[in-house]
Amino acid sequence: MSSFSITTLRPIAFRGAHPITELQRLTVSLRGGFERRQGCLVFHFTGQLDAYSEKQFITYVEDVLKANSSSVVIDLSNIDFLDSSGLGALVQTAKQCNSAKRSFIVVGNARVIQTIKLVRLEEFLHLVPDLNTALSQLAA
Repeated sequence: MSSFSITTLRPIAFRGAHPITELQRLTVSLRGGFERRQGCLVFHFTGQLDAYSEKQFITYVEDVLKANSSSVVIDLSNIDFLDSSGLGALVQTAKQCNSAKRSFIVVGNARVIQTIKLVRLEEFLHLVPDLNTALSQLAA
């Protein structure tokens, strides 16, 4: 006779989000977290930023931004897939940062860069190829 246990996922409390040591599960396909680095908020995401995860992405980022006024880096270098809904979430976040007069940069891997360039949003999203470039630009 074998035994097994069922693990249930608790909903993530976005309010009062704190810097984390490992990425939180935002959806089945998206994990995320943030850290303070060189006076900036650096968000790290892994997995898929798509129609399924965009709402959780927006909620998480907005909740952290409400409690902070620092410049923002969205690191998507570990994102496997980005669709039009994910692009919309990035545009919404960029607009929010622009309205708050807050610097905003997106870091992408080859796949993310290709998707963003395809729709000609690289300048609006301040797209850069790596985190060091992003932090250098914000420090300048």
